[in-house]
Amino acid sequence: MYQIQFDKPCHLHFIGIGGISMSGLAAILLTRNFQISGSDAKQTELTRRLEKEGAVIHYPQAAENITDDIDAVIYTAAIHPSNPEYAAAVEKNIPMLTRAQLLGEMMRNYQTPICVSGTHGKTTTTSMAAHVMMQAGLDPTISVGGILPLIHGNYRIGSTDTFLMEACEYTNSFLSFFPKISIILDIDADHLDFFKDLEDIRHSFRKFAELLPEDGTLIINADDPAYKMITKDLKCHVVTFSMSNRGQYTADMITFDTLGHASFRALHNGKPVGTFHLQVPGEHNVSNALAVIALAGVLGINVSDIEAGFESFHGTNRRFEKKGTCNGAVVIDDYAHHPTEIRATLNTAQRVPHKTIWCVFQPHTYTRTKALLPQFAEALSLADHVVLADIYAARELDIYGVSSADLQHEIQKLGTECEYFPSFAEIEDYLRAHVKEGDLVITMGAGNIVRVGEALVSGNTQNA
Repeated sequence: MYQIQFDKPCHLHFIGIGGISMSGLAAILLTRNFQISGSDAKQTELTRRLEKEGAVIHYPQAAENITDDIDAVIYTAAIHPSNPEYAAAVEKNIPMLTRAQLLGEMMRNYQTPICVSGTHGKTTTTSMAAHVMMQAGLDPTISVGGILPLIHGNYRIGSTDTFLMEACEYTNSFLSFFPKISIILDIDADHLDFFKDLEDIRHSFRKFAELLPEDGTLIINADDPAYKMITKDLKCHVVTFSMSNRGQYTADMITFDTLGHASFRALHNGKPVGTFHLQVPGEHNVSNALAVIALAGVLGINVSDIEAGFESFHGTNRRFEKKGTCNGAVVIDDYAHHPTEIRATLNTAQRVPHKTIWCVFQPHTYTRTKALLPQFAEALSLADHVVLADIYAARELDIYGVSSADLQHEIQKLGTECEYFPSFAEIEDYLRAHVKEGDLVITMGAGNIVRVGEALVSGNTQNA
C-alpha cells in the first residue's frame, strides 16, 4: 500500500473531494504541504473552502483530471470502477487508496490516534470528547462525521500529536486504522447490506479491538452482550463503562431537567469522580459521557476540564436539534435511523414537556427496513402519532420488496396511529392541519427528511 508520510508531502487526488469526510482529510493534508487536487459533481461550500486553502478542484469528474504527476488517488466506497477517473488511474497504474486506507496512513503520523467506534453515538461522543480535550488544552486534530459548531465544521487541525476521529464500521473501513486508544460504544445489527448478521458485525469489532498495540487502551461498554467476546485475551489495556454497574466507570444520582438534559454522578471503581451536567438530552448521552470520562482518565484530564467541556457541548447538527415552531408546536430534527436510535430519541422526547409526540420518519435503505421491520414498528410506536415518508434509497435500488406501507401496517397493528404519504408536500399539509400548540414534532432519519421540518418552520412547501 502507498504510504503517507507527513515529512514527505506528495500530490494526492481525491475523487469526490466534496464529501464531508474526504474534504476534511484533504484540508488536513493541505496544512502539511501536500499538493491536493480533486473532483466532484458540482461546487459546494466545502469545495470552495478547499479551493481557498489551495486545492485544485475539477467539475465534473473526467478522465483528463488524472494527470501523470499524481502520486496516489483517493476514492470512497461510492466510486465504482466505471468512474472515468478511477478507470484512468488504473490505466496509468497510479497507486490508489480508499478513504479509510488514507485515514489509516495519516494516523501513523500521530503519537496518540484515538478512534471512537460503535453502531450508535459515534458523532455525539467524538464531539463531546472534542469539547473536553479542547478545554484541557490538548489541541487535537479532529475528524468527525457531522458539523460541530465548536470547530465550525467537521474537522480541526491541531498542533499536537493527538488525533481524535470517528471510526465507522461500514464496509469494515475501521480495520484500515492504527489506533492507540479505541472506544467501542455499542454493537448492534446494522448495515446488513454489507454484514451477514449481528455475529458478523461482532467479529469485525473484535478484529478492530485487536488492532490496538500492547501499550494501547480499549474503552468499551460492558453492557454490550458481546463485551466478553470482544475483550477476551486482548493484549492491550481494557477500561470499561456501564449504565448498570458492570463497568469500572458507572453513573448514579441521574436526574433530568425540563429539556431532558441529565445531571449525574460518575464513579470509578465505586469511588466518586465528580458530578456532571450535560447540555444534550437523553439517558443514552449519560452512557456516551461515561465513555468520554473514561477517555479523560486515560489521557489524564482534570475533572474540572471534563465538567466545563460537557457544559459547553450543546450537540451537533441533526441530533435532537430544535428547528423552530409550527402552530405553536416545537419542531425537532434527529438523525436516528435505526430502531435502537429511534427508541433512545423518543425516550428522550418523553422527558420534554409535550401534549402529543409526532414522529415524522423517513426509513433509510431498503435492506435495513426489511431486515428490522418489526423492530422499527416497536420503536416508532413510542410516539403518539407516526407519519411516514417513502424509504430513502441512499446507495440501493428498489429491489427488496419492502415499502413504507409495510412499516405503516406493522405500526398500526401495534395500536399506534400512523399515516403514510409518498411526498413531502402531503406530509407538510397533513402536519399543518393537525399539530397544535404544545405538541412536539420530530423529523427523523438519515436522509433528507430534515427538509420537512424546515418547511414547517418557514411556512414554505418542499417536494421530496
